[in-house]
Amino acid sequence: MNVLELQHLKKYYATHKAVDDISFSIPKGSIFGLLGPNGAGKTTLLRMITGIFYPDAGEILFDGRPFDPRNDIQYIGYMPEERGLYKKMKVGEQAMYLAQLKGLSTQEARQKIDYWFNRFDITSWSNKKIEELSKGMQQKVQFISTIMHQPKLLILDEPFSGLDPINSQLIQDEIFQLAKSGTTIIFSTHRMEQVEEICDHIVLVNKGKKVLDGPVKQIRQDFKHHLYRIGLDEMPNPAQMATYHFTIVKNHEKGFTVKINEHSSTNDILAHFINQGIQINYFEEILPTIHEVFIQQVKTTDMEAVAN
Repeated sequence: MNVLELQHLKKYYATHKAVDDISFSIPKGSIFGLLGPNGAGKTTLLRMITGIFYPDAGEILFDGRPFDPRNDIQYIGYMPEERGLYKKMKVGEQAMYLAQLKGLSTQEARQKIDYWFNRFDITSWSNKKIEELSKGMQQKVQFISTIMHQPKLLILDEPFSGLDPINSQLIQDEIFQLAKSGTTIIFSTHRMEQVEEICDHIVLVNKGKKVLDGPVKQIRQDFKHHLYRIGLDEMPNPAQMATYHFTIVKNHEKGFTVKINEHSSTNDILAHFINQGIQINYFEEILPTIHEVFIQQVKTTDMEAVAN
């Protein structure tokens, strides 16, 4: 079941098309990456999903029915890139206030705060003002405040900003745990290595339009260039490498990167080396990273926009 469906969403500012006919759906319990360069339309999309903006056209479905911000916002947790904590408030008071805004009773909020403060080791900071905390500590408070009410849909915009590796791992582990328990997560970031590590689905937008979407593993397969890395005990002589099954793209210290030629297969490559009596140490397919797909697709759509 899809927790969220966007159907032909449009949002214009005067003559600027911030979101131009974008559609995609987000499966329940998935970690969904929302990607795009600066000015692509990501923030406008997130603001429509959270009811801050209304679309000029199209429809948003939440849990299979039309999205009603007045009633459905209680099921959403949103951690924006521009943090929204009140600098002069104490950490504990801030958490209590935000929990009650999401409908938790004082007793429920206190239980949640105690649990999460202990889990994130910030109980001793409860009476400190937000402005006294480091950026990373503020980030932890913001994250806790976003998830305390156990949202069905959690939106995280650059959640690792300002965090050291230990606290980044802490947040990442919680993201995986939340998804495992059924929370659907939209994850927006410019760090492609995190997308590849964390997300199972992505959508890429540019110039207000959807460029591609789908499972991360499938997208990497779709954009592969049929390249393979081969490791050898000894480098063969040129005569042993002569074949129509592949082309050598790059030489390594003990091996090659090759590209399979049309109408050939991986079995043909392996058979060639075996028939030549060449010992293979490893044989692996080289798939493009999400970063490489991102750069390629953004450049392509930029060129198409200029041409049009």
